[in-house]
Amino acid sequence: MNFRLNLMLVMAASLAVVPGASLAGDRALLARSALVLGEGSAAGTAAIRQRKGRLVLELDLKGIAPGSHGLHFHASGQCGGTGAAFTNAGPHLNPGGMRHGTSNPAGHHMGDLPNVTADRRGRIKTRIALGFDARQLAEQLFDGDGTALVVHAGPDDYATDPSGNSGARIACGVLIRN
Repeated sequence: MNFRLNLMLVMAASLAVVPGASLAGDRALLARSALVLGEGSAAGTAAIRQRKGRLVLELDLKGIAPGSHGLHFHASGQCGGTGAAFTNAGPHLNPGGMRHGTSNPAGHHMGDLPNVTADRRGRIKTRIALGFDARQLAEQLFDGDGTALVVHAGPDDYATDPSGNSGARIACGVLIRN
């Protein structure tokens, strides 16, 4: 099966099932995504939910190399590109024109997310609190060209502009509005 067809099948599956979610009537679910690895195989799921007035990004991924990985929102809702490197996802989501990195004294951009760690089996299962207003985040995630969630090969150093020096893009998923 070719990469594009496999990606379309994984994305279609993400519309049907997100673990722990009741998509019909689940008003707390803001967005969901099925992530794929570079060769097109399924990597897992992501969901953004509003819980107790806060936004939370839930990740359940497999097939990732053990260790720490950068995680970012990217500016375009596409997961293609040359050699399945997910270059079509574009740069980090940065509507305010900020610099990269949560360690940046001038503040960081919206695409900056904390590093995630895959266990020795290559599994990442975590929840990340997002410090954004739900309406403002939704406006940026679901703009004209959408947004992708990208996992990188190495950890983000939280300082190097514009990418955090986190290496190649190894998994990607387009965020879909609930």
